[in-house]
Amino acid sequence: MLTALVFLPAVAAGILLCLPRTTPPLLVRAVWVAVSSVEVALVLAVWAGHGSGGGMTHETRAVWIPSAGIGYHVGVDGLSLPLLALTAVLFWACAVHALRMSRRVRLLAVLFLFLETTCLGLFAALDLILFFVFFDLSLVAMYFVIAGWGHRPGAPRAAVKFFLYTFTASLALLLGFIGLYLAAEPHTFDMVALARGEVTAGRPLYGALVLLTVGAGLAIKTPTVPFHTWLPPAHTEAPAVGSAILAGVLLKMGTYGFLRIAMPLLPDRWREFALVFVVVGVVSVLYGALVALAQRDFKRMIAYTSVNHMGYVLLALGAAAGSAGTADGAARLAVSGAVFQMVSHGLLTGALFLLAGVLYERGRTYDMTAYSGLAARAPVFAALTGVAVFGSLGLPGLSGFVAEFQVLAGSLGPRPLATVLAVLGLLLTAALLLSALRRVFLGPLRLPAAPGAGRPFPDVRRHEIAAVVPLLVLAVALGLFPRVVLDAIEPFSRTLLGLAGR
Repeated sequence: MLTALVFLPAVAAGILLCLPRTTPPLLVRAVWVAVSSVEVALVLAVWAGHGSGGGMTHETRAVWIPSAGIGYHVGVDGLSLPLLALTAVLFWACAVHALRMSRRVRLLAVLFLFLETTCLGLFAALDLILFFVFFDLSLVAMYFVIAGWGHRPGAPRAAVKFFLYTFTASLALLLGFIGLYLAAEPHTFDMVALARGEVTAGRPLYGALVLLTVGAGLAIKTPTVPFHTWLPPAHTEAPAVGSAILAGVLLKMGTYGFLRIAMPLLPDRWREFALVFVVVGVVSVLYGALVALAQRDFKRMIAYTSVNHMGYVLLALGAAAGSAGTADGAARLAVSGAVFQMVSHGLLTGALFLLAGVLYERGRTYDMTAYSGLAARAPVFAALTGVAVFGSLGLPGLSGFVAEFQVLAGSLGPRPLATVLAVLGLLLTAALLLSALRRVFLGPLRLPAAPGAGRPFPDVRRHEIAAVVPLLVLAVALGLFPRVVLDAIEPFSRTLLGLAGR
């Protein structure tokens, strides 16, 4: 079932690619939404079959390149399961949001279905080379999405910058993976086998170099300061559906890699350099919030808040390293909060980017100074944006509060100063998001005068509501009933901290 979940979108993409160019766009969109819906159903089936005992389930192993110790090995646990679900839901929302698109719909559907396979495959991969292959293929698909459907004239340049940065990250990862392979006896790329023992034990310098290469690759992808500069132009120039997937899913590949690879496979070195990750996390939190506060571009502001929110994840993982392997519940709380933050950020920021697409489709600009008083003209649009904004700033009752509370509560004991500084990031985030709401939705009505800007400003349409509302409903549901996801995450947190504390 897991293999079907991973590869069904790619099969559908291949079928769509073989159809003639004269295929009606309506049929293409119907296939896109139908396949995305089946993926959501398959994720639910995988979740139901996972049970509550923790551990790895739905494992599949097959020999791929035996001479190099490379195999097809996939499975799910409390880390990958929520991210697989997030991926399926966000790709479904993007398919629904694109129902009225008419610009090369078939090619866009092919790219998105192929991209969905790469994302699902990465979160299910238990072999380092399989992880690397899916990582690299996702870059290719997203490059074409930004370059082909982004906002001209800046989209091609933003796509190239995105690809060069993230391809550099993949090369750094490959070097680190080869280092782990060479250190293992017998040589293998299998993550489960590598996690059974500290493969770089007794060789601290070697282990530090491996962690440096793996950590640098994952930091670029996350992204953290100072490797974040590819993110704002990629988000600003990408189409709304591309930005939603880039922020909601692709950024999680970096933080997922820290949890799946860096912490369990290099536990001694992770503990040794934990303070570095804490510092980078706090700097990302504060820098992302401060720069976002200065933005006039609505989409660019959301992009910088992603740097801010991913900084909380890195802070939690660095703080958890200090008490790994002990009975300290703070470490488990920090790790669980980091995973929950990844899911919450994906839902809320994905919704915000889709809503940013609504803003651009009406006004042809993201400049917040061009708008005012939209709440009177488009009240449903204002209400949906308000829910997403309050969720992102951590309002109780929404998923963002649960995530940030766990991260801060788990980090306060091991890293009190860093946690206090991170709280300042929460205040800055609240200020910038509320300021954006005030600028765009309150005050006297003002609409952009740019050529092509629609007058009057219509409220959200049915397909836009159908795409955004489920994401916000899930954010509310997880804020009120977090145990649904935490019951899956917490067994993984205990296992990870046991491995990291060896």
